Amino acid sequence: QVQPVESGGGLVQAGGSLRLSCTASGRTFSGYAMSWFRQAPGEEREFVAGISWSGGSEYYADSVKGRFTISRDNAKNTVCLQMNSLKPEDTAIYYCAAKLGSITIYPGNYIYWGQGTQVTVSS
Repeated sequence: QVQPVESGGGLVQAGGSLRLSCTASGRTFSGYAMSWFRQAPGEEREFVAGISWSGGSEYYADSVKGRFTISRDNAKNTVCLQMNSLKPEDTAIYYCAAKLGSITIYPGNYIYWGQGTQVTVSS
């Protein structure tokens, strides 16, 4: 079983940057597509960014395209989300998730989830 563990959240001013990390507890992430989702209070969980198991394909939500970058290092069993030019509307709990096969934007397709890390962007 793959158990993602997120870190790196916090409080930042608008325009600032944060880097989220996701490491694996248990089995390796190798072979799994990895994605970041987020959920704001009262909102549904939404896709943010995803990366294929090889790292060769990336996909971003329109709301973060050009500001966020997802990356992975399979040797270190780590997936990262670099978030720049943060906006107050980026405030949410961010989750790391894993699935076999290709990237999808639907949370229900992901089988392993971390506990989440809070990101708060002040105006």
